[in-house]
Amino acid sequence: QLGLDMEELEEIEEDAGLGNGGLGRLAACFLDSMATLGLAAYGYGIRYEYGIFNQKIRDGWQVEEADDWLRHGNPWEKARPEYMLPVHFYGRVEHTASGAKWIDTQVVLALPYDTPVPGYMNNTVNTMRLWSARAPNDFNLQDFNVGDYIQAVLDRNLAENISRVLYPNDNFFEGKELRLKQEYFVVAATLQDIIRRFKASKFGSTDSVRTVFDSFPDQVAIQLNDTHPAMAIPELMRIFVDIEKLPWNKAWDITKKTFAYTNHTVLPEALERWPVDLVEKLLPRHLQIIYEINQRHLDYIASVFPNDVDRLRRMSLIEEGGIKRINMAHLCIVGSHAINGVAKIHSEIVKTQVFKDFAALEPNKFQNKTNGITPRRWLLLCNPGLAELIAEKIGEDYVRDLSQLTKLHEFVDDDIFIREVAKVKQENKVKFALYLEKEYKVKVNPSSMFDVHVKRIHEYKRQLMNCLHIITIYNRIRRDPAKLFVPRTVIIGGKAAPGYHMAKMIIKLINAVAQVVNNDPTVGSKLKVIFLENYRVSLAEKVIPATDLSEQISTAGTEASGTGNMKFMLNGALTIGTMDGANVEMAEEAGEENLFIFGMRVEDVAELDRKGYNAHEFYNRLPELKQAVDQIQGGFFSPEEPDLFKDVVNMLFHHDRFKVFADYEAYVKCQEKVSELYLNSKAWTKMVIRNIAAAGKFSSDRTIKEYARDIWHVEPSDLKIPPPNEPRDAVEDKTPNGTTA
Repeated sequence: QLGLDMEELEEIEEDAGLGNGGLGRLAACFLDSMATLGLAAYGYGIRYEYGIFNQKIRDGWQVEEADDWLRHGNPWEKARPEYMLPVHFYGRVEHTASGAKWIDTQVVLALPYDTPVPGYMNNTVNTMRLWSARAPNDFNLQDFNVGDYIQAVLDRNLAENISRVLYPNDNFFEGKELRLKQEYFVVAATLQDIIRRFKASKFGSTDSVRTVFDSFPDQVAIQLNDTHPAMAIPELMRIFVDIEKLPWNKAWDITKKTFAYTNHTVLPEALERWPVDLVEKLLPRHLQIIYEINQRHLDYIASVFPNDVDRLRRMSLIEEGGIKRINMAHLCIVGSHAINGVAKIHSEIVKTQVFKDFAALEPNKFQNKTNGITPRRWLLLCNPGLAELIAEKIGEDYVRDLSQLTKLHEFVDDDIFIREVAKVKQENKVKFALYLEKEYKVKVNPSSMFDVHVKRIHEYKRQLMNCLHIITIYNRIRRDPAKLFVPRTVIIGGKAAPGYHMAKMIIKLINAVAQVVNNDPTVGSKLKVIFLENYRVSLAEKVIPATDLSEQISTAGTEASGTGNMKFMLNGALTIGTMDGANVEMAEEAGEENLFIFGMRVEDVAELDRKGYNAHEFYNRLPELKQAVDQIQGGFFSPEEPDLFKDVVNMLFHHDRFKVFADYEAYVKCQEKVSELYLNSKAWTKMVIRNIAAAGKFSSDRTIKEYARDIWHVEPSDLKIPPPNEPRDAVEDKTPNGTTA
């Protein structure tokens, strides 16, 4: 009626880019599923003023710009100043007759902003509560008033910087004081909020003023999304012991029953190890509590494994040698009743390698919960054409029960359905090709194979291997221009952490290769290379439905799960990938013959490590690899600066932890199989249908049901709450009373 176009309006809205990659996006999918399953769950985090940077590509290099996402306001959030809470930093600990007191602290206020999270068509709306840092009004004015009132007001920024900006590292730990402040800030505010809510409920019964916390773990479950909120464990202990005056053992029992920890990575450089000196300065009481937790933990291990000092050293929360550090993963394991990885293979590695000493002690603590994605965003919203086509065949119920996609197996030989699926994909490709033309001024052939590799730029994700394949195809076309090649549009996108030199060089290399390939008349429309600028959720929603081939090519044993892999599968792309993360389970569900699986398995990587990986061996044995590497090294792609990529080549030869050359040959051969199948449109589309039919397991609804039953001990409810305009008494007391997650 207002003459506005909904799609145009959606384009204007900024992404809330409050996470780095898989971790933040997974949390968003989980919130959608928890609301859809009727769980009384809250998502807590920080309301960053500046989210993940906007990426610009200038002259082939990544340039970062601040993401001022709140510039035009955020209509979905509501500030709740009535629930503002104090968070303390610094100070010192005084030990008195009545217990420890943390005094002379600096206070920062946490102001909550609430965003509604609606379930799918069930009239349930949950809350995501994000904390913003505010200086108290007496900030810098309370003590020894020096009379510089103006400076005192300006210094309020120091406190409020806590929620200013998201640290842009994915799978990398940077031990900065501001980052530790952020981690404690979200934890301290959230725990106060949870305890306030518990006390206000009928469960927080009071014995003459003092709250009885016995039922706390039955009413509250807290899931730690990686180790970033690990300070919640000593913080809850501090509240119970110092403030609520519970005896240590009782407090510890309640704490362990309340927390569960999800591990999201096995890369050593990603594990959080905070220097003891920093924690002592910022959170002195918490350090004392961590030491006490550690002492009791080590006493217990010594009783089970007497005289095994090396085991004590390996399992300690404190790492000695050089600067003393706190191993936050060890803290999470000791302080939680359940620990899980995020795909079968990852959970196995967690148990048998990374934390094997802990698994030997308490094997039943370790579980698997394979990640999932919400089909509401990642099918209905981003690919309405495909969603509708599926609904015509199997009804609309699959949106809330994705396992029903298996019914599509009946139509795998249905010629009309095959044509329709191919048609939807073609329409999505044309639409995306138009977008590329508009935004990037590049013309792409919509009938070419859209070969897409979008994710954070990281050595372990091996965008370099894709790059070597592009160069190989390019060289083959030049060698034999008359030969029939299956035309490809290779699309690579993703952000590099601003301080990650190698990742930034990889982006430059891809753009340098694109420059040469896209301007070579011999190649024409047989091969196009595009680096997708500023990859983010809203761009993923455009590119994923248009993709033919999904690249999931991490070195086996490095990608914990991956979730992009699932999004592509659900949207009718075929996967080329290693046996890593959730790819393993995708192959299990669809049949390995319906994915393009190649390369070393975890065992092969371990064997190669044992033997010693020698990159030169592969370089000397494979002429096409040698040619490609020589071109990079010789300045073929950077004629004005021939040694521009010397760091990249040096890494590939001398310290490539992720063994790109070792999988190159298998990858190129597998890509030939891909091209061969793409020539047979019908056979390709049948394989696509088999993949979609097998994607049901990868709904985050399934993941959340498993967390609810195995870890939080709550039952999901499919009860539809009546809308506000209907009387409530009709369904009074039907809602099962359960835990708040």
